[in-house]
Amino acid sequence: MSDAALYVHRFGAPSGAPVVLLHGVTGHGARWRRIAERYLLDRRVLAPDLRGHGHSPHEPPWSTEQHVADVLAALDIEGVDRAHLIGHSFGGMIALHLARAAPDRVRSLVLLDPSIGLDPSGAHAGARARLAEPAFTDSAEARAALARRWPGATPGILDDEIAAHLAPGPDGRLYWRIDPAAMVTAFSEMARPHVLPPAHIPTHLVIATYGDYVRPEFVVDCRTALGLGLTITEIESGHMLYVDAEEETGTLLSEWLNP
Repeated sequence: MSDAALYVHRFGAPSGAPVVLLHGVTGHGARWRRIAERYLLDRRVLAPDLRGHGHSPHEPPWSTEQHVADVLAALDIEGVDRAHLIGHSFGGMIALHLARAAPDRVRSLVLLDPSIGLDPSGAHAGARARLAEPAFTDSAEARAALARRWPGATPGILDDEIAAHLAPGPDGRLYWRIDPAAMVTAFSEMARPHVLPPAHIPTHLVIATYGDYVRPEFVVDCRTALGLGLTITEIESGHMLYVDAEEETGTLLSEWLNP
């Protein structure tokens, strides 16, 4: 196992209250830049590349517990005792497990269309789809492939992703900065039975109406366990909330952190 620290993207006001943003599978911390710079300017925003992604270590283990330990270690390095924790998709699952493992480190929890307790058959299909690592001859080919995956993305979002997340491989072709083996493991982890947020941590569950990732049984169990401590919002969007519904997502986060 690599003991190297996670690579952390920093945005906002260094003296502001800390907010930690966790990305999803195949993502990276820089994807949060637009949200952070437009909606969280008064906050100290930390957005790590999770293990197996971006500029962080790619070596295993890639278990949920290791991701939690990695993020807690990053908080220690940054000198952050407690933070608001926001996670999208796989990052939402990591955020939830971190809140359970170290509840004293979490001021509030926002789960953006979290991938938790996924149907095993769907997780299997997602894992198999990550076995083949996509490679591109040039950035234009990569951009076209990304535009097909993200039909709602603006040209600026596509340009940002190409600039931040594409790198040359040893064969001279271009690859996304991810480890396919880590992606396969992530889908296995997302198929684990869901767990619930600690009852005393204010939690906001955000559901992308076209995402089909948030399981109904998870919502029911959260309502039962958290009661008035749970807020649920639906956004008319696909799973990639900060791509398909940047304004709605950013406004929601700003209002949650500044009630």
